[in-house]
Amino acid sequence: MSTALAHALNAGLRDAMKADDKVVLIGQDIGQLGGVFRVTDGLRKEFGEDRVITSPLGEAGIVGSAIGLAMAGYRPVCEIQFDGFVFPAMNQIVTQLAKYRHRSEGAVSLPVVVRIPVGGGIGAIEHHSESPEAYFAHTPGLRVLCPSDSQDAYDLLRQAVRCDDPVIFLEPKRSYWAKGGVDRSGGAADIESARIVRPGGDLTLVTYGALVPVAMKAAGILAEEGRSVEVIDLRSLSPIDDATVVASVRRTGRLVIAHEAARTGGIAGELTARVQTQAFYELEAPVLRVTGYDTPYPPSRLEEDWLPNVDRVLDACDLSLTH
Repeated sequence: MSTALAHALNAGLRDAMKADDKVVLIGQDIGQLGGVFRVTDGLRKEFGEDRVITSPLGEAGIVGSAIGLAMAGYRPVCEIQFDGFVFPAMNQIVTQLAKYRHRSEGAVSLPVVVRIPVGGGIGAIEHHSESPEAYFAHTPGLRVLCPSDSQDAYDLLRQAVRCDDPVIFLEPKRSYWAKGGVDRSGGAADIESARIVRPGGDLTLVTYGALVPVAMKAAGILAEEGRSVEVIDLRSLSPIDDATVVASVRRTGRLVIAHEAARTGGIAGELTARVQTQAFYELEAPVLRVTGYDTPYPPSRLEEDWLPNVDRVLDACDLSLTH
């Protein structure tokens, strides 16, 4: 049975709350409304207002309250309404949430999950279409996860709730209603491993989140031209599974990395440095990046020109393959 990614997240939260009565949800409008994207729909009715807590409009208060709950033995899952709204909570996330386990020499864990809808493609403006992953990946003490399909949304969220480290859980909002199969039998997902979603031998194409379907479409077009592209979904942005990427590059000799976030300081730059350190002599062409531009997010009428698309990915792959 096909399940929308948003519904897979809902199922993951429901099953996590059934499995552990210390799991609580907190966020704006997550109760009766079910959140802006309805990910928490029905959970307050099932588990009550003491476990599905509708907060005031204040992200610092949401994350700060979650930190206190975690110190008291709970496993809070926060919802931030939109990516650009997380910044008022950055002080709590960076100076407290990320550091407390290290500060206490492991005596106190903060098993907090911060769910954030991210990325563009829904016709929204700035503050509603941001890709802030690099801020969190640059912060030691945080795990950063980003699912690309319904199965990973369910599996990674379940594992994030079980994890004793704080997890920033990035949900690609334009994929919320994309459907895929979901097995809820409880198999453990490895939250640190990338996933090869299409094997190939001529070029390695790495991405995550909403760009995985874009990469798969580009790989399909190149296959019709006789080119074999290996597509890798990172899934975890901190830590990054560079071992899987490096092993692939050693087979293919070429690497293209794509993400929606702006180029400067992005995940692609970090991964490029790691690959060139470990597989420099196997590279047959420079590592290429396909990213958002180094500008604020544009008005919605321009976003299709701003976001990486199939044509831009194909151009980079063609350049790498003909180098």
